[in-house]
Amino acid sequence: MPNMPDPEKVDADSPELTEDFFRRAKPGADALPHMLGEELAGKILRRGRGPSKVPAKVLISLRLDGDVIEHFRATGEGWQARMNTILRKAAKLKPVKAPTR
Repeated sequence: MPNMPDPEKVDADSPELTEDFFRRAKPGADALPHMLGEELAGKILRRGRGPSKVPAKVLISLRLDGDVIEHFRATGEGWQARMNTILRKAAKLKPVKAPTR
């Protein structure tokens, strides 16, 4: 096999993966809390965003002029939220109260 490493040059820190190795292996969800601590592992393993405190946003596909997008992107992080605020004002909608943390 052309891509097999030379057994004489295999790093001692990279042991052969035997059936016994896989039999003793733990799922990442079980090993991470021990390796990283409960809090950090919980953040890594958490799936999704959790319950929303305000009405959920709706994901859509919207075509806008490139210069409009660049204008808002140039304002930095949070540009989509600022665009949403401006659209709410233009549509004369009441502002949505921001969630408190």
